[in-house]
Amino acid sequence: MDDTTDDTTDGTTGQESGPPRRRGRNLLVVLGAVAVAAAVVSAVFDTSGLTTFAALLLGLVILRTGWFFLQSFATPPPPPPDRGTLRRVKLVYRCNVCGAEVRMTVANDEDPEPPRHFMDDMQLISPID
Repeated sequence: MDDTTDDTTDGTTGQESGPPRRRGRNLLVVLGAVAVAAAVVSAVFDTSGLTTFAALLLGLVILRTGWFFLQSFATPPPPPPDRGTLRRVKLVYRCNVCGAEVRMTVANDEDPEPPRHFMDDMQLISPID
């Protein structure tokens, strides 16, 4: 059995994850289909074959890129964390640069990393009692 005939697409993203030989063959099939479509469109509309081929290829690249971005937007967000994984904390942080204060009420652990403001860690003022 030839391994190039197996279905090698990832079920979640539709991206090919198979050997490079399979992807190369698919690329040749796509280029051949674009060349045939360019020849037909060029004959029907009396245009340059190379220009038509380039336009169809560019359109295919734009379509593929747009499809990739739409797929990434359609992917659902990860499920929320299990109950009890977030802990209630009462901490106040202050920015040394501008003086802005942040009150943290929920964190992953009881001693979380300080938030960053102006690319610098904020200073812990005091836990709120």
